[in-house]
Amino acid sequence: MAVYGPVRWVPPLLYGAVLVGGLYYAAAGLSDGPGPSVWRTVGFVAAIGALFALEEAGHRRPVARVPLLLARGALIGAAVLLDASDLAQVLFVLLPFTAYFAFGRTAALALGALCLAGLLTLYVLTAPGWYRDLEHVSDLLMLSVGLVLALSMAAVAVGEQRARRELEEHAARVAELSAATERNRLARDIHDSIGHHLTAMSVQLEMASDFRALDPDAAQRALDEARRSVKLALGDVRQSVRALRGESAHPTLSAALAGLAHGGGARPVVTVEVTGDEDGLGAAELTALYRAAQEAVTNARRHARATRVTVAVLLAEDTARLVVTDDGRGFVPDAAVTGFGLVGMRERVHLVAGSVDIDSGPEAGTRLTVTVPRGKAAREDRAGMSTDERGRR
Repeated sequence: MAVYGPVRWVPPLLYGAVLVGGLYYAAAGLSDGPGPSVWRTVGFVAAIGALFALEEAGHRRPVARVPLLLARGALIGAAVLLDASDLAQVLFVLLPFTAYFAFGRTAALALGALCLAGLLTLYVLTAPGWYRDLEHVSDLLMLSVGLVLALSMAAVAVGEQRARRELEEHAARVAELSAATERNRLARDIHDSIGHHLTAMSVQLEMASDFRALDPDAAQRALDEARRSVKLALGDVRQSVRALRGESAHPTLSAALAGLAHGGGARPVVTVEVTGDEDGLGAAELTALYRAAQEAVTNARRHARATRVTVAVLLAEDTARLVVTDDGRGFVPDAAVTGFGLVGMRERVHLVAGSVDIDSGPEAGTRLTVTVPRGKAAREDRAGMSTDERGRR
């Protein structure tokens, strides 16, 4: 069971009020109790002082709950017996009040009932006919009201602390999920941008190495393409930094896809066809389409040994469809061990409520289809424009 911290200012405030009242009664000679007033007053002050010290000890060692409760009860009992004003009886409300925080509602209610039963038993044994005495009845009623108020305050304080803890736990979970989401996003960006260019550079450098002796011109062209890939990778790094700073400027989808057709050397031949208007597509949708095409072209260049790749994009009114086909050696999608690229592609597309379909087979090439719905804001804008046009007519 969770342990909650009591309201720290309540017990010292009550101790101080009872101490002032008891000293006033002793100084004014209003006490009519038995025994010399001096030693009663000294004992009363000592009991209240011990209660103050006990509160401080309880804050320093909150784990000793049962001994603290028993010691508090004994000291309150002593203060009640020595108090000249009978005001110390109100301190009994602190027992269920502090027990509520340490042991819960049930224990606090039981302890409150025990306090009432103890005072009632004392009256029965020491004051016959107490129920006809206004002072005794008033003391019993005041203790009952004090217990109700103390338990209510404890319940409110515990509820507030519980809500605060739940809020902190929820905030911690949100922060953890946000951090995981950001890590996944960075992993996708690193793979899709720098990873793509590093793959292209690897292919080009291998070509330069293979053709260095046989065809120096082809080797030089491969080296030139590798240098170009380095520049593109640096450009992607700068764009990522600008995006993290909130300064990103996104190129058009057509221009970005055209870069895929010109990069990576002579093989495979990449043709790009974009049909439709990309206005109204959000940055997330455009990025998902571009990264999917980039991943498909990179796989065709790196793994499929394709000679020709076709990238076709159809931007319709409600959806955007990307189809990438190659004449490579293909693979079995269900049996293949998917790498980070395909996982990241699916994550990107699913984040914009899109779908990914891969159709491939051994020596049958690969066909990748990505469908992304246009954003809600874009549809609302087009609907609003259509309404305005109908209004003009």
